[in-house]
Amino acid sequence: MAVAAGLVVVALRGAGEMKLARMLRHLTMPQWRAGQVLSRGALLRIEHAIAASESRHSGQIRFAVENALDLHALLRGESARERAIEVFAALRVWDTEHNNGVLIYLLLADRDVEIVADRGIHKRVGSRAWEEVCREMEAAFRQGRFEAGLLGGIARVSRYLETSFPGQVPGPNELPDRPVVL
Repeated sequence: MAVAAGLVVVALRGAGEMKLARMLRHLTMPQWRAGQVLSRGALLRIEHAIAASESRHSGQIRFAVENALDLHALLRGESARERAIEVFAALRVWDTEHNNGVLIYLLLADRDVEIVADRGIHKRVGSRAWEEVCREMEAAFRQGRFEAGLLGGIARVSRYLETSFPGQVPGPNELPDRPVVL
């Protein structure tokens, strides 16, 4: 019984240390970090990749990057996934005619990427495929290849949209293609 209690204390201490390390990483993340990781030129190339993709299908892709979460979000224990869902709603990615909007969200402090897909595309692609795209992008990020990772992720998402909505003529651009820096 004492051993089990000791394991619980160690587990709690480890989780608390991880939370503290995450808080420090977020709170000390400099505002200019996004510009260092993704230059204006890189953001423009991402915008062009999204526009080119959307010329081949009726889906809508948004990309948002955020340096770090604020103290309030950290104290609540907000995950990158939860924040991505908030951003998905705030950017109105859900508000497309065919429910085929996709958000690619990058949280730099965690080096975490999340994909949130509206129900029209998600039911055709599924969580496992989105997770694979995220892991591929994160592998590129670990090598310091942020732009290449994002462009590769956009290409993969585009293929899913092309496959899931074949033959549909692209309609009006329902969402801006320009990346959002939060």
